[in-house]
Amino acid sequence: MTRIAVGPFNRVEGDLEVRLDIADGRVARAEVTAPLYRGFEQILEGRPPLDALVIAPRICGICSVSQSVAAAAALRAAMALDAAPNGLLATNIAHAAENAADHLTHFYVFFMPDFAREAYAAQAWHAPATERFKATHGSAAREALPARARLLEIMGVIAGKWPHSLAFQPGGTTRAIELGERIRLTSIAAAFRGFLERVVFADRLENVLALSSAHELDRWRDGRGGDFAHFLRIADALALADLGKGTGRLMSFGAYHDQEGAHFRAGVLSSSAQVAPLPLGQITEDVSHAWMRDTSLDPAESATVPDADKPNAYSWCKAPRLAGQPVEVGALARQAIDGQSLIAALVAESGSNVRNRVIARLIETARLAVAIESWVKALRLNEPFCVNARDISDGHSVGLVEAARGSLGHWLAVHHGKIERYQIIAPTSWNFSPRDADGVAGPLEQALVGTEVGSAGARAVGVQHVVRSFDPCMVCTAH
Repeated sequence: MTRIAVGPFNRVEGDLEVRLDIADGRVARAEVTAPLYRGFEQILEGRPPLDALVIAPRICGICSVSQSVAAAAALRAAMALDAAPNGLLATNIAHAAENAADHLTHFYVFFMPDFAREAYAAQAWHAPATERFKATHGSAAREALPARARLLEIMGVIAGKWPHSLAFQPGGTTRAIELGERIRLTSIAAAFRGFLERVVFADRLENVLALSSAHELDRWRDGRGGDFAHFLRIADALALADLGKGTGRLMSFGAYHDQEGAHFRAGVLSSSAQVAPLPLGQITEDVSHAWMRDTSLDPAESATVPDADKPNAYSWCKAPRLAGQPVEVGALARQAIDGQSLIAALVAESGSNVRNRVIARLIETARLAVAIESWVKALRLNEPFCVNARDISDGHSVGLVEAARGSLGHWLAVHHGKIERYQIIAPTSWNFSPRDADGVAGPLEQALVGTEVGSAGARAVGVQHVVRSFDPCMVCTAH
């Protein structure tokens, strides 16, 4: 058995290192390391609670709105406050725009360029994939990036700027949308739909979202243009459904809340194929292999105390667990748990894998485009967008949201008007966690086992595909 180290990975937000034990040309064991420590949780301690709205979003410039919304949700719960319905709708529009933009970035900038690598030069599909997706040279990015930029104009209308806006508050959003601005939002949403229908899917979104089985997806793909069909043909040629198999347990905190509940429901999905309620009280953070001192397994009671010399530790990332088990989070989990017909069928057939994770992101993007249109129409322009904040009593609260990469939670403890503790479990913390006290590997560590490396060693494209299918954002991981 030989050991190789892979990293840092390009096209990844932050640093990532992976150590692989190789036997017979395949990964036998993996250790995933987050080598960067940032300390945002410590920065927040001792500050007024509302400072979280300023500091927490600066954890990351990619998912800034997700961090803002989670902080606002934790503060709203601490205030026992009901936000203005318009504020919830405006938040959903902006949050969905950020997540959809993230999905586009992942597909066109992070994931697809790997198929233009020389390792695939002998494949019949390599030349068109290179022309379309090669990093900095492919034609796809020249279409996708302007569409992404136009989508993010939504932030200017709702939040004034992006990233790190203060528009997202416990009581709603600070800017009231006027009629002219709603017309502009409608225009942006229509342009985004047009890009998806023309470039990504080469079909109406409603037709794509009506697909309900792998067989229907294959029939729809055959002979069709569009980048989604292009990916599906490559995925079948490389058997990506057999690569990067997940743990079998999926989790979602529920996404895009309004007065009627979550647009994508919360829950847990295991190999039984039954969606169970989310057992929030069973979330723990194990630090046995993290450069952190033991405080409490409960994120509501734990503290962030670095210990860079800790024996047997190999990551700044803690090991979040649900009922003592690792779980995978992300678009695949959200859509499977919400019962989206195609994703539920694919998960039932082949589980969590590289192909299904990418498909879920694109299907979710289509659903978000439709949802943004409906939320813009639902705004009541003559009603408030924000209600006043209330004083915060001593105690604990939590804010749960879904970022593009998966479940994001902010645990807040207030004492004498100051933040006593602030704990954040980010999506990459779930997916890229190290082993726990029982030696159970995290989701990516498990998914890498069995990946063929051959003679390519650290340059093996299979390893790249598995890692990128989870879309790591390492700066969000070690706060």
